[in-house]
Amino acid sequence: MFLQSGSWDAVRKEIMAKNLLQARTLSTLQRECREVLSRLRLLNGEELRFLVEAEYREQGHLLWIAVCRRYPFVRDFAVEVLRERYITLKADVRYEEFDAFFNAQSEAHPQLHEISSTTRKKLRQVLFKILRESELLDSDNTIIPVMPGAELTALISRGNKRELLLFPVFESDLKGMTQ
Repeated sequence: MFLQSGSWDAVRKEIMAKNLLQARTLSTLQRECREVLSRLRLLNGEELRFLVEAEYREQGHLLWIAVCRRYPFVRDFAVEVLRERYITLKADVRYEEFDAFFNAQSEAHPQLHEISSTTRKKLRQVLFKILRESELLDSDNTIIPVMPGAELTALISRGNKRELLLFPVFESDLKGMTQ
């Protein structure tokens, strides 16, 4: 819709008017619309065109990048926990790794101390759900290696090559993908 109209405001209005996210309540529709658009706005035109045309798995990978751009906490988790566990040959990511990461982050960001345990558990639950939906973890929280296709790799490399580190991939594979 954005590629046709060029206006995020027009997209938001149409989503709201037609309940395109099929939410049961107005407040849910507003929240989900705000969240989806906040992520999609971080993709450039070339990335949005790729998103529309790509296969399901690569759509998930590009949307993972958008989530990581939107939330530095998630980006840091992707690099420092998900990828690090993968390259050190640890097969999975457990809730304990999230908790340890959260605790380490709260030392650097004292505002995280203010988050309730319920909110923290919800954040963990949502992050693991996104990781599964992006096909970076399976249902047992086993890491799924990612080898982005040539077109997605080129797209990422034209922007910020460091975003390839958001995926569970070995350094040697990264060199082969970006040359």
